[in-house]
Amino acid sequence: MEKTYYYKVAGHVFIVVNESDDDVLAWLDHYKPFLVHETDEKAAFVLHVMPQVEADGFVEEIHQDDDGSEILAGHLADGRPCFKFLLRRTHVATMVTDMDYHVASISMSSQQQFGLDNGLMVMYALSTATQLTALFHSSVVSYDGRGYMFLGKSGTGKSTHSSLWLKHIQGTELVNDDNPVVRIVDGEARVYGSPWSGKTPCYKNIDFPLGAIVQLSQAPYNRLHPLVKLQAYAALVPSISGKRWDERIAEGLHTTENWLAEHVSIFHLECLPDEAAARLCCETVTTAHK
Repeated sequence: MEKTYYYKVAGHVFIVVNESDDDVLAWLDHYKPFLVHETDEKAAFVLHVMPQVEADGFVEEIHQDDDGSEILAGHLADGRPCFKFLLRRTHVATMVTDMDYHVASISMSSQQQFGLDNGLMVMYALSTATQLTALFHSSVVSYDGRGYMFLGKSGTGKSTHSSLWLKHIQGTELVNDDNPVVRIVDGEARVYGSPWSGKTPCYKNIDFPLGAIVQLSQAPYNRLHPLVKLQAYAALVPSISGKRWDERIAEGLHTTENWLAEHVSIFHLECLPDEAAARLCCETVTTAHK
């Protein structure tokens, strides 16, 4: 029997329609804080969970590998976008979408929660990219009523820096440890928790005004400096998820990135993984709001 579930993340509604015999809710337990009643609000996207999705004629366009979690993005013979998700080189799920990323179908062959998580995250990033919304690869904490985001390549120490704030800066709370959402609403940037938080279970339906963004890099010392607009823009781009070879998606992300670079305080912190780095960062960025 077909079952439909409604969720809202950062103000965007999306719908999951289960057309399989599997218990999809068991895979969506960490989405509970974002579950809403049936609504007439326009959905960003609808994802149908199917017993099988055909992907004949798949042509790969790009291959993304993040520590054994792989996404193969491409298209089918009729032009529709198609995504294949792999975990440790094992195929997990296939998803096919319409051209506007509003309706998609997904089937999982194994590791169902992993496959569904990735399908929903990809659909969320693509369907909201033109709505002043960006899904970041970032760790974010809240302090004194604002959110502070830490960016950097995998292994740079984003989670470590958040944990240093939590340990040494009283009043700090972890908002999300891997994939928060940033949205520009009524001329204000806000950062939101999401159902996607990497290896750290942190699925909070909370949001804060975005106080600052900090790009991290490892160093044998602690030094923090602000980034000017072009530098700030360049710091943002690698941390935002999106299909940038799609002109419409790229333009939407550019608009968001450009706004953030101009209106949000953005810094580069070269640092050690120590208390002094957290205190230097906190004392500087919490008093530098634009």
